[in-house]
Amino acid sequence: MIRALILTHRWLSILLGPLFMLWFATGIVMHFVPFPAQTEGERFAGLAPLDLAVPLHAPAEALASLGSQPARRMRLMQRVDGAVYVIATPGREVAIHADSLAAADVTDPDLALAIARAAAQRRGLDAAGAAIAALGDYDQWTVPNRFDAHRPLHRIALNDADGTEFYVSSRTGEVVLDTTRFERGWNYVGSVVHWIYPTVLRRDWAAWNVTVWWLSLAAAIAAVTGALLGPLRLRLRKARLSSRYRSWHLWHHWAGLICMQFVLTWIVSGWLSMDHGRLFATGQLTASEDAVLIGVPDWSALTTIPPTGLSGDVREIEWFAFGGRLYQRARRALGQQQISVRDRATWRPVGRFLQTADINATADHLGGHCGRATEVEAGDDYPFVSDVPGAPVYRIVCGDAWYHVDAASGALLEKLDSSRRAYRWLYQALHTLDFPSLLAHPTLRTLVIVGLCACGFAFSITGVVIGWRRLRFLGIAARRKPAS
Repeated sequence: MIRALILTHRWLSILLGPLFMLWFATGIVMHFVPFPAQTEGERFAGLAPLDLAVPLHAPAEALASLGSQPARRMRLMQRVDGAVYVIATPGREVAIHADSLAAADVTDPDLALAIARAAAQRRGLDAAGAAIAALGDYDQWTVPNRFDAHRPLHRIALNDADGTEFYVSSRTGEVVLDTTRFERGWNYVGSVVHWIYPTVLRRDWAAWNVTVWWLSLAAAIAAVTGALLGPLRLRLRKARLSSRYRSWHLWHHWAGLICMQFVLTWIVSGWLSMDHGRLFATGQLTASEDAVLIGVPDWSALTTIPPTGLSGDVREIEWFAFGGRLYQRARRALGQQQISVRDRATWRPVGRFLQTADINATADHLGGHCGRATEVEAGDDYPFVSDVPGAPVYRIVCGDAWYHVDAASGALLEKLDSSRRAYRWLYQALHTLDFPSLLAHPTLRTLVIVGLCACGFAFSITGVVIGWRRLRFLGIAARRKPAS
């Protein structure tokens, strides 16, 4: 049994030792420089005020122009070529010119350039040297699945001091991502290595998913066998525990015993990051839950534009369904908005955010034993935060299922059942150390993460050296073996 453990650990570690070393090193990089993403604040800062003085078709007409496609949400925003409706349908987003109901896809690179330049200027960036860089379905920074609804993407280089690049959706004409030279450079030695994220592999999600899952599983087996062997290879000599090894093996043995708990939990939790529904729930709503929490509102009721009661510079108007009712969200700034609900053919003001009464009215239709909606407080074991500063996130508890609703947008952030709650601790907490006590002290959390990853990196170096020496020895022995 021990012999089998030794051989399994030895050969898996020889093959995966360099990967262990890279994972720990890149984990430090990722803590300081995450994978490029556009924040809601950045997106909203690039929006222009809506010109509601121009005659526009009503939202219901824009929806009717799409035929029978079901809508989840729709927004009205201002582009350099006029106001457009952006309609979210299952699997894709569609843009319609609000003044003509013509398709508003961005096929002209010059239009994409103009959109990017205008958004950059509103964000205070230098766009004087902006130029078209490329049009493509994938590159290193747009491989995540969230960009599928926007492909192909126009890449616009601002050619500013920071090397900023914008990505403009060919489907909606929105800037959906921005990167800087600093982010790109560090992510090549951070997230791209850590997630095994080269474009050629990651653009095929299924191939990447299977590849990384099996590699991570093999790494987890190597970690588990090492954790089992560490104590077994100790011996008692003169009332003291000592190692059976010498030289680099000795360093590897003692370092492994010291780092064992962190290395084991970090590698196994990393493997769980690739679960994708294999062992744990995915947090997706069932059809019946979707029908209650979101529902199908009467989109045909959106017959007027501009909506009544709006004043000042409105940068975006969004309509969304929640609990089968139609809500309107008029946004003037990132944290300044007004939500109204369609009630008996009129719009009734709700406030800046959805109220507990709105959420409880929906919870009453979920069935089962649902409690009243409660706000998720800072320091909660299951932290959820809205994109809008100061907006509450409400939790509805219905037996084993918890539903989290963003009061700023009416979006269902995630459904947690017992399986998903266990996954939160076994993957997210153990891999990112987002324990509430550490989140409350970010400097301490940073020191813990960097310190543990540095220990894991040093430990991995000892394994790589041992593996290299073993391969070298086998190579020398093979060359010395006489020919038969």
